[in-house]
Amino acid sequence: MRSGVLSAALSVLAITAYGAPSSTAKRSLKITPKVVIISLFPPEAAVWYNISQFNVLAHNITVPGLSPLYPEVHCTESGDVCQVTAGESEINAATSLNALSLSPLFNMTETYFMIAGIAGVNPNYATIGGPALQYEIDAREIPSNFSTGYFPLSTTGPGQYPTSFYGTEVFEVNDALKKKVMAVSLARKATLVDSPIAAAFRQLYPQSVAKAGPAIYECDTATSDNYYHGKLLSDTFSTYATFITNGTAKYCATAQEDNAIAAALLRSAKHGFVDFSRFIIMRSLANFDQQGEGQTATQSLLYTSSGGFPLSLANLFNAGIEVVQDIRQNWSTEYQKGIKPTNYIGDVFGTLGGTPDFGPGGTFSVFKRELPSNKWHLMT
Repeated sequence: MRSGVLSAALSVLAITAYGAPSSTAKRSLKITPKVVIISLFPPEAAVWYNISQFNVLAHNITVPGLSPLYPEVHCTESGDVCQVTAGESEINAATSLNALSLSPLFNMTETYFMIAGIAGVNPNYATIGGPALQYEIDAREIPSNFSTGYFPLSTTGPGQYPTSFYGTEVFEVNDALKKKVMAVSLARKATLVDSPIAAAFRQLYPQSVAKAGPAIYECDTATSDNYYHGKLLSDTFSTYATFITNGTAKYCATAQEDNAIAAALLRSAKHGFVDFSRFIIMRSLANFDQQGEGQTATQSLLYTSSGGFPLSLANLFNAGIEVVQDIRQNWSTEYQKGIKPTNYIGDVFGTLGGTPDFGPGGTFSVFKRELPSNKWHLMT
């Protein structure tokens, strides 16, 4: 998704269907959050509990379809802020957000959804502290003229643009909202923490931005259930991110859930349950996606400690709380009416209207499975 595309990220340091929305009168009886904070696993969720600003544990609401490990949505007494732990990986994230966004217990037509999670970071674009639908051939078996074992579906090798799409490859979110969130976090001067361990570890990387302390960055995220690591794979996915977005994405963060959550919210938005223009992705960067100087990829992944994990959790809250509080405090004057997008928002198919500025354009509408070839083709 990006800020553009692959996925618009504010990086720190950088659903069971229940039918159509109810009437306005009935909606007023539902919980109507101003903000839903989306965590993916318990350490991310814990930073929002027992804080001085608000108490999301005032109400604990069981929602059918959420993860069996995290079956409750937690909300403040007034219901203006809620937090949900969606579960890690694409399937958990998508099904949990589908269940929540379509739940009859809530009216989320004006809700801002904020992914608040940690991620890996490309050291070319950011530092620590703060999807790719492809074929894959094992690196030991790739042809001699292949630069990588990953290449897009419906192609015959790396560097070829795909001729068919599933619709979840790229999502573009509200650039004006992203800039608003960036301005809030920067203007409020969120205090980002650092540590001697993380500072020393960052010196293994030659890039000046990687050596620097925690900061807030504007860039794009890639989604993959594979926890990939190493310079070669990082370069492969960075190239793919740029390639699939027609040269507009700047891949800096990698996580397992963003495109899945975006897909669930977009489909709910198509039918009026949520507003896709109110979707924020904030990722606090916990680890580099590749080895530093003098390391192998295996050593970097398995046998070193960057010190980034505790910093990323602390800074996730330090920056995120500024955004949540700004929405609450300026709801009636700025946020309730929405932040009007200045760019295309949505998927490669133009599901929510408009013409995508990535992919082949908005002329393709449906997939047709052609038997017996067992391949997908786009039909106009």
